[in-house]
Amino acid sequence: MRVAVYYAPLLSDPLWKLGSRWLGRDAETGASVAQPDVPGIAEITADARHYGFHATLKPPMRLQPGVTWDAIVTGADDIARTTAPFDLPPIAIGDLGGFLAIVTPDAGSALTAFCDAWVRGMDGFRAPPSEAELAKRRSSRLSARQNELLERWGYPYVFDAWFFHMTLTQRLTLEQQAVFRPAIDALFGPTLAAPRRVSDVCLYTQEHDAAPFLLAERLPLRG
Repeated sequence: MRVAVYYAPLLSDPLWKLGSRWLGRDAETGASVAQPDVPGIAEITADARHYGFHATLKPPMRLQPGVTWDAIVTGADDIARTTAPFDLPPIAIGDLGGFLAIVTPDAGSALTAFCDAWVRGMDGFRAPPSEAELAKRRSSRLSARQNELLERWGYPYVFDAWFFHMTLTQRLTLEQQAVFRPAIDALFGPTLAAPRRVSDVCLYTQEHDAAPFLLAERLPLRG
C-alpha cells in the first residue's frame, strides 16, 4: 500500500464535483463520473484520474515495515490538531510545461508552511524508495537541488522545489492545448474565483501499484 497526504476541495465545494467530472472519477467513492463531451478527454486525463483530484502535500509513500493504518491516521491527526485553518490563495488554470493544472500564482507563506509541515511530519512512516523508483525520478533530468531532495525525502519537488498544482491533463501538444484549454476554462469558469478555506487535510491510499488512489480519510485542522 502507498499513502499520500493531499489537499482536496471540500465535498460541498463545486470545485470537487467539477474536478471529479473532468477526470472521470470521484476519488472519495471510487465511482466513475461522466466526463465532458470532448474527443480524447479520457486519454489525456488517464494519469491524473489514477491519482484522483488533489494537490500534493506529502507525495505517495510506501510504508516502513510494521507501520499500521491506525498509526498513519494518528500521526496525521497529531499534525492536523495543531494546525490552524487558513485561506487558500487565489487559484487559476496554468500551463506547467504542457501539463494543464489548477495552480496558485502566489502560494503564500501559510500554504507553503502547511505543505512543509506534512513533508517533515509524516516522513518517519516512509520507506526509502527503491533503486528503480530513484532511477525513474532521475530520468526527468533533475537539478542538483532536486536530486538532493529526492535522496533525502524520496521526492524531488518538496520545500523550495514545491508548487501547488491540481493536475488536469497529461503533457499536451500545442494542438491539443487548443482543444482542451477552452474546455477546461468553460467547465471551471467562475468556480475558481470563489474564496476557499483550507480546513482539513486528506489521506489518500493506493492498495497496490495498479490500483487507483482513493480518499480514505479527511482530518479537520483544529489548531
